[in-house]
Amino acid sequence: MHRAIRWLKANYAQPLRIEALAREAHMSASSLHHHFRALTSMSPLQYQKQLRLQEARRLLIAEGLEVARAGHAVGYESPSQFSREYSRLYGSPPSRDAARRRDTPPARALA
Repeated sequence: MHRAIRWLKANYAQPLRIEALAREAHMSASSLHHHFRALTSMSPLQYQKQLRLQEARRLLIAEGLEVARAGHAVGYESPSQFSREYSRLYGSPPSRDAARRRDTPPARALA
């Protein structure tokens, strides 16, 4: 199972083929789904989506990438699908979320 997770982390921007991921983990597709969900509380596809959106958020905030470029960089072919899934996860569209996060000063450490 850890091989599948490592593969997803290294290849999150690539199209996900469950059969290929199952082979990587030396499991059947149904066994992969069952064990993956038990370990991560999500399906492999949900896990990949989470990785993509976290990296896109980092690219938008830290690197200042445009929304369409960030979405494409993490594997989304459709800007509208990227924006829809980003908004669903983070509660606001990518451009608004990134602008708000860039404008928020970092929390100061307590002395």
